[in-house]
Amino acid sequence: MTRSYIPLNALRAFEAAARHLSFTHAAIELNVTHSAISQQVKALEAHLNCQLFARVSRGLMLTTEGENLLPVLNDSFDRIADTLDRFAASQRREKLKVGVVGTFATGFLFPRLEHFRRRFPHVDLHLSTHNNRVDPAAEGLDYAIRFGSGAWHGTEAIFLCDAPLSPLCSPALATELQYPADVLRFTLLRSYRRDEWSAWLQAAGEREPSPTHPVMVFDSSVTMLEAAQAGAGIAIAPPGMFTHLLNTERVVQPFSTQISLGGYWLTRLQSRPETAAMRDFAAWIAIQAGQPQGD
Repeated sequence: MTRSYIPLNALRAFEAAARHLSFTHAAIELNVTHSAISQQVKALEAHLNCQLFARVSRGLMLTTEGENLLPVLNDSFDRIADTLDRFAASQRREKLKVGVVGTFATGFLFPRLEHFRRRFPHVDLHLSTHNNRVDPAAEGLDYAIRFGSGAWHGTEAIFLCDAPLSPLCSPALATELQYPADVLRFTLLRSYRRDEWSAWLQAAGEREPSPTHPVMVFDSSVTMLEAAQAGAGIAIAPPGMFTHLLNTERVVQPFSTQISLGGYWLTRLQSRPETAAMRDFAAWIAIQAGQPQGD
């Protein structure tokens, strides 16, 4: 198959300028002049017959076309660089980019990373954390580990483990909790999901909190548990992800009642072709999570 003309220099100039949202910074990175970057971008816009940047008072802003093109180039250049690096090193190495929700990262994945690296020394694992809101395409992720029901559009999901929720608080605060309804005497700490405390209180046979009840909302359970340790209120979080805090009695679980509103899933965009490193990671983490591998 004969490929159409690919303006590589112009694409490289655009990719650098788009990452920095600055022609000046792109020029420094590529060791060329500001004018060269500007000319390359203009040539690319003419070639594609569309505008990639909008000039605003604060500098540059990507147009919709620019936003669509950037992640494709990021991924392509990363893969080209990875392949060239493997040739240069005369050895087979594979990069694997995984985004993981912070609670699962600290409570499950981090303590097991050394085992993965010993088992698969040829895989360069690049991790990033997120707060369960993630864009795998824009971030160039091979996998994203998320909390939820497993239903994400255009995504294949492998169930890893359940994550039942229960109240967690400081030992001092726990001495004032005799019955489940006693939690309503304190500030309730929760994630962006509004139904967590209502669902738990209902499961415990108690009334829901009033709409005006004091609440603190967190985008990370890790941060939430820091607040709970400081006595800021009572958190609702998965005890299984905070055994390190429970074992050292920095927090306690005052009641045994738990609710399940979702689990942790290993997700991959259906448009993302699987590599050998991806298959290795998926098989490894499934075993670590105690799940049988698929056929």
